[in-house]
Amino acid sequence: MPVPTAVVTADATLFRGPVDFLIALGRDGELGVLPNHAPLMTALKPGPLVLRQGRVESCFFLTGGFLEVLPERVTILADEGEPADAIDLAEAQRARKAAEDRLGAQEAGSAEAAQLERALLYATQRVKAAERARTLRRG
Repeated sequence: MPVPTAVVTADATLFRGPVDFLIALGRDGELGVLPNHAPLMTALKPGPLVLRQGRVESCFFLTGGFLEVLPERVTILADEGEPADAIDLAEAQRARKAAEDRLGAQEAGSAEAAQLERALLYATQRVKAAERARTLRRG
């Protein structure tokens, strides 16, 4: 039996509905959640979130947040997020390349380098989410 799931940010509800399976990037790595999963709470890293409803999958990009799994529901409180199929893949790839280039020009260990590393992480994970969404569309 699917588990009621909500994906929310401070600004919007990205998803609300029953889910048969989800994949998220938790603090300790990728994790999958099925109905009747043991209760858990974990921080989320920036990355794709995949929700499966029957044979239909939806993908989102989340900048981070928290995942709470309870017997009767799953709640994802995301810092920020967007549907992955709304991401322009070419633009996301350009942003990743620009972040790589800017980071390469910085002195390692500087405060600006740390900011650029975070920007590169976001850009890389955003590309992964967009690529997953593109694969799902071709399905």
